[in-house]
Amino acid sequence: MSNNKRRDPIKLILVLTLVLAILTGAVYFAGNFITQFREELLADKQAEVQAANEQLKQEYALELAEFEKEQAAGANKAWPAQKTEGWDVVDLTHYPLENAGYVTVRRGDVINGGLLLVNEWHSRPADFAEDALVSIGENSKDVIGVRNYSQKLFPQAVEALVAALTDAKAVGLEHYVVDDAYRTYAEQEALFNKTMEKYASRYEGDALIARTKKEVNYPGTSEFNSGLSFTLYLYARGNDAVNDQLFSTSEQGKWLYENSWKYGLVFRFPKADFPLPGTEDKSYKTGVSLSLNCFRYVGKAHAAVMNHLNLCLEEYIEYLQEHPHIAVFENGVLKYEIVRQQVGDAESFSVQVTNKTRNYTMSLDNMGGVVTAFEY
Repeated sequence: MSNNKRRDPIKLILVLTLVLAILTGAVYFAGNFITQFREELLADKQAEVQAANEQLKQEYALELAEFEKEQAAGANKAWPAQKTEGWDVVDLTHYPLENAGYVTVRRGDVINGGLLLVNEWHSRPADFAEDALVSIGENSKDVIGVRNYSQKLFPQAVEALVAALTDAKAVGLEHYVVDDAYRTYAEQEALFNKTMEKYASRYEGDALIARTKKEVNYPGTSEFNSGLSFTLYLYARGNDAVNDQLFSTSEQGKWLYENSWKYGLVFRFPKADFPLPGTEDKSYKTGVSLSLNCFRYVGKAHAAVMNHLNLCLEEYIEYLQEHPHIAVFENGVLKYEIVRQQVGDAESFSVQVTNKTRNYTMSLDNMGGVVTAFEY
């Protein structure tokens, strides 16, 4: 009989069952641990991707905002940099007009656009027409005070002055009256001859004409022959406190001198300390040394440049001859683009325009050029 004890099959089964249970439990817990680890890893990855996407969204939003700002500003990135505060004029002489096309223009349609230079050295063109002149009083519906209803200007000048005086009234400034406006060639000739008679006893020949010209321009060379200029004074019936004021030292005068450019009007004949103290003398350019409260319509785009660069009309046209393509910015936003093209004296001609805007005005400058101001 063997000495080896027989193994108990029941015990063996129990042991095996216990081991199997332990292994099963271990596998179960290991599986849960791996699953949880994978889920946590996946959650981390998802959070990482979401954060990256959010960062990309923010970067895209910034780029889009910058792009939209540039689009609103209207500036080409290739253009020279412009100031982001205040007014700025950027020279684009060596940059072509973008999205360009051509339009055919009749000389007669743009001769009175605002920049027609009329002075001692540049007589009014022979094809100047008076047909479009209107009564200042009637067309302003009495917003503009007038010496009489026969005084006339071109409609754009009347509209600009109405806008200016309406805003002046809103701040408590009134009693503006037009003293002088458009003169016909015959009226200018009569005024010149009358002034010449005044000095005839003291001068003769060329000396008499030269002395007369110091006071009155030769017919056809007066700013008042343009239909775009006027002088002002103050008047209120029965109010000596208003009537006795000098326009140049009145609050009404000061306001208009400082703000007229916003409406497309410029002070025509700056001289030393007139109209305001510190005014730079431009009489050597304008040919007029008299203290005249004379304003001239040129249009908002041109008035903005003339004001910013401190240019009289003669200087501005010279500036455009040297810089025939400029951009005008306000606080970094493109306001105007101005282009001068030489067209000569033809009755009609092709003018280059940009398709970026259909809002533009044109004017002959009486120097063989047509100037187009695009507004954005």
